[in-house]
Amino acid sequence: MARALKLARRGLRTTHPNPRVGCVVVVDDEVVGEGWHEKTGAPHAEILALTRAGERARGATVYLNLEPCCHQGRTPPCTDALIDAGVIRVVAAMDDPNPQVGGGGIQSLRGAGVEVDVGLMEGAALALNRGFVSRMQRGRPWVIVKVAASLDGRTAMANGESRWITSAASRADVHRLRAEVSAIMTGSRTAGRDNPALTARCEGVTRQPLRVLVDGKLQVATTARLFEETAEVLVATAVDPLDSHYPSHVDVVSLPSDDSYVDLMRLMQHLGDRQTNELLVEAGEFLTGALLKNLLVDEIVLYMAPMCLGSDAMGMFDLPFVTSLDRHVVLNIIDVRQIGPDLKVNVLVQRD
Repeated sequence: MARALKLARRGLRTTHPNPRVGCVVVVDDEVVGEGWHEKTGAPHAEILALTRAGERARGATVYLNLEPCCHQGRTPPCTDALIDAGVIRVVAAMDDPNPQVGGGGIQSLRGAGVEVDVGLMEGAALALNRGFVSRMQRGRPWVIVKVAASLDGRTAMANGESRWITSAASRADVHRLRAEVSAIMTGSRTAGRDNPALTARCEGVTRQPLRVLVDGKLQVATTARLFEETAEVLVATAVDPLDSHYPSHVDVVSLPSDDSYVDLMRLMQHLGDRQTNELLVEAGEFLTGALLKNLLVDEIVLYMAPMCLGSDAMGMFDLPFVTSLDRHVVLNIIDVRQIGPDLKVNVLVQRD
């Protein structure tokens, strides 16, 4: 199963919007075939592994990090291929959260006499496809807030100067993270101040993530860098977009809330409808604070530089609702590592 998970990770940047899946075919403790889902529309991991195993797949045990599909999509059902190949056992790390499958793959296999076990290394499998699971179960993407800050928790000087707080090593790591997500989102203040391109610029990138701009009043100029390239852009606003003049690769959606801001929950649901698995947020303290307030943040990735910027500099999150200690946002640090001179801290946001 560890090998299946390692194979699945090869599709981190390419399988969107599909899950990342690896498959290993074993006979008498010998691997006779393996494969991973490389990209949407390409053969699934099971098909590649069975093809490489050939006749040796008969009587084999198959290890998968996700329950095999049992429905006709862009490709035929993998359960049929496993049954036709004559495998006698399938070990899956987790059930498929897709309601089109939802245990149906396991039932099909068992109905054909194939032994099925589920749950081996389930935690690692869930972590690998957390965005896909979130979209299937909650109808919205897994939301990651990326923050680059000083040791005293400041993200920019009072005048907006922020280049560069963190090191080149940290910035390169951010581009690798961008390449692995479905979409990157920022707000109008950050777009106006920093003029980011919101693209993944690292070796081996074949797909640019959807770029999302939260611009409640359509204030960001159409000459901004994030509109320059032909990669898809979504602008979420709270006003009537009929008079806006964006390039053809830009979609505009009006999602006003009761207080005339962009309704962030509706935006997340809209992104889920657009098959967005993971959303990386690179924005200022007001948008990130609003996301936290609305319980829409799942994870924070913090790059912390060994410097102090002082009390007048900008903070990481605007959280006016935290008026007493018992109203604090509960976090769970899951990983800390050094990148160049900086610290990278991965934090999960606890709900209750």
